[in-house]
Amino acid sequence: MQIDRMNWMQVEEYLTRDDRCVLPLGSTEQHAYLSLCVDNILPFKLAQEAAGPLGVPVFPVLPYGITPYFRAYPGSVTLRVSTYLAVVRDILDGLHEQGFRRILIVNGHGGNSPAQGFVGEWMADHPDARVKFHNWWNAPRVWEKVQATDPNASHASWMENFPWTRLEGVVLPDEEKVMTDLDRLRLLPPRELREYLGEGNYGGKYQRPDEDMHAIWDVAVQETRELLEGGWGEDRPTAPVGFGRGRQ
Repeated sequence: MQIDRMNWMQVEEYLTRDDRCVLPLGSTEQHAYLSLCVDNILPFKLAQEAAGPLGVPVFPVLPYGITPYFRAYPGSVTLRVSTYLAVVRDILDGLHEQGFRRILIVNGHGGNSPAQGFVGEWMADHPDARVKFHNWWNAPRVWEKVQATDPNASHASWMENFPWTRLEGVVLPDEEKVMTDLDRLRLLPPRELREYLGEGNYGGKYQRPDEDMHAIWDVAVQETRELLEGGWGEDRPTAPVGFGRGRQ
């Protein structure tokens, strides 16, 4: 179930029987030869496929994240940390006010990590709610599968090159890039980072066979779905499911 395919009456009815939802977080930023929206495409599609069979609604992806280091790459848009956390807070407050109590955040961008720490603070202020923060690409089973496939994997490399993130007509290099010195990279301002990094791949091949990518994706979908299905804390405070329950 996608929110863009529901009206408010359908959401109200849903909330009489369930209080789960999925919030994808993304980023609009350079991914070398891949789409600037890789980090939006992947968490949203993953959320849809994981939540669909369970009938859990998926909200639109938050398309801008924290990516100041890529500002020298045209098309890369960043929010300040304070702005980003304020937006995430407002979204969570809104979901809670509507009656959602179990929220799975599927995060597609490592730079959004400040929100992961913030979630704990938010839950402390909303003790009747549970929020799981899921960095899908380095979740235990996905990362194990990535490493088993090819340990030289990173931002904008083959591990983000799915059929749904590559661009028509764009030819990728047939080579393997040496892994970038990440410690050095973290010290560079945006223009120096672009000069040092080049097209944007941190390291690794630019593409692997589609069967490899589908195998990783299948693991990601199952791992994400299991987060929705259980482990919310059976002793959590409960309230009658329904629309418009007030903030705690």
